[in-house]
Amino acid sequence: PVSLESLAGDETAILVLDHLEDPHNVGAIARSAAAAGVAGLVVSSRRAAPLSAASFKSAAGALERLPVAVVGSIPDALKRLKDMGVWAVGLDSEGDQSLFGLPLLEEPVAVVVGAEGEGLSHLASQRCDVVVSIPMIDVSESLNASVSGALAAFEIMRVRSTKSGEGQEVT
Repeated sequence: PVSLESLAGDETAILVLDHLEDPHNVGAIARSAAAAGVAGLVVSSRRAAPLSAASFKSAAGALERLPVAVVGSIPDALKRLKDMGVWAVGLDSEGDQSLFGLPLLEEPVAVVVGAEGEGLSHLASQRCDVVVSIPMIDVSESLNASVSGALAAFEIMRVRSTKSGEGQEVT
């Protein structure tokens, strides 16, 4: 594990996992985060899936190279990140803005992915500067946590590459 402070910086992008319970989701999010250039993950040491063999297997090597800060409290970690100049963006199906094209993603940002089934915890949601949703046709209530985390990671990459004029060509 690394310190929370080591993940904060002028252009940082962090995914914060708010008490995810499935180690496969943790690993899949790590894999997507690494592929999208996210600086690291923040996970809770309590009431959450441990970084286990299942997480490492699902991550397909990403957890060996992606910095992970293990914290006792996600809401406290969000407060500390905000004190370091990092914006907190929560993902929730009830969010009043769309994740896509969110200008805040150009800034130092921590995107919070809620637990399977329960979503964002109440206190974590309160500590977020903004709560956004992933627009969907009303076929499903919500997406899997790992899918939401992947979409957030790649949307950060897309917004930042568009800002810098480095448009990514998709093949």
